[in-house]
Amino acid sequence: MKISEIYKFLDNMSPFELQESWDNSGLLIGDFNQEVTKIVLSIDVDESLIDSMDNDTLLITHHPIIFGGLKQLEFSKYPANLIQKMIKKNISNIAMHTNFDQTHLNEFVATEVLGYKIAQKDGFVAYMDIDEEFDTFAKKVSLAFGLPHARCVKSSNRVKRVALTTGSGCSLLKSINADCFLTGDVKYHDAMEAKSIKLSLIDIGHYESERFFAEILHRHLKILGLEAIISSSKNPFTYI
Repeated sequence: MKISEIYKFLDNMSPFELQESWDNSGLLIGDFNQEVTKIVLSIDVDESLIDSMDNDTLLITHHPIIFGGLKQLEFSKYPANLIQKMIKKNISNIAMHTNFDQTHLNEFVATEVLGYKIAQKDGFVAYMDIDEEFDTFAKKVSLAFGLPHARCVKSSNRVKRVALTTGSGCSLLKSINADCFLTGDVKYHDAMEAKSIKLSLIDIGHYESERFFAEILHRHLKILGLEAIISSSKNPFTYI
């Protein structure tokens, strides 16, 4: 099957036009006319993954390897070092980032990872109505994402409405209409802002909240009849 046919299938499932203006989803490396028989799914591109892949494979990732504008390709530096290896092995790459967040990832995490119904969706934010003690809910969340602990800003003892944005969503703080916000990459000043507006926060991790990308996409690709492998993409952070 040609990459163009696979791209069309992906675009119908999660339209690339939904991506944010700063994003870089779509075909990043490769040729639409190339025939592929094997697909690998991963949240990110890393060196060990490329080394393990066969030649002429299509790699579909969540995060784009080419994000900002490339002004040079110095092969000793990231991301040119990885791009060089991919080109040598004729590995193509399609990224599905902010478009996939909106159409699939947030919904999957809310319903299948956390086990709640979505009461409302607003772009990158999924809202859930619950009625639980904050401490109980926070422990449940940390267990669901496999976190070593719950890193929180506790602004109330009870939670009734929860907002969820996988990945990094603190830029949305001012627009959140909930008691508690679940997102990743929470910084010190984000925590201070949340506390000042009496919004509870639980840091669900960037990798931890998005690592379900390959699992979700794998379900959809089965109908294409192509071999799709979920890679063992690893969190770049370790907890000691």
